[in-house]
Amino acid sequence: MQPVRICASDELVERGRGIRCAALAGSAPATVFFVRYHGVVYGYLNRCAHVPMELDWSEGEFFERSRLYLMCATHGAIYAPDTGRCVGGPCRGGRLRPLQVQERDTADGPAVFWLPDNEIRPLSLEAGPDCA
Repeated sequence: MQPVRICASDELVERGRGIRCAALAGSAPATVFFVRYHGVVYGYLNRCAHVPMELDWSEGEFFERSRLYLMCATHGAIYAPDTGRCVGGPCRGGRLRPLQVQERDTADGPAVFWLPDNEIRPLSLEAGPDCA
């Protein structure tokens, strides 16, 4: 599959609000998200390893209060942002499903791209500005 532009790199602030995109996981509607942690962009399927619920507290808010971990708003599972591994809560040892992400220079400046696979792909190939 072709890479999908998600956003300009500067739109993902360190440990800040994430960007969500509509996706398909297999044939089912899903959401994926992208966050920046220690200067690197990470992407995951927005589905808790404990119970298949979306993680964010409010749309795009994935980090807990200290901004060190991603946290499931439903049951409090805590995930390492750089690995997706559950480090606390009901799914300890479980993992978020990672996405392949790249930052590239473009004519418009640095941008974040998602490299979809056969399991999880964008709902629309025109994802970019439609991700919210």
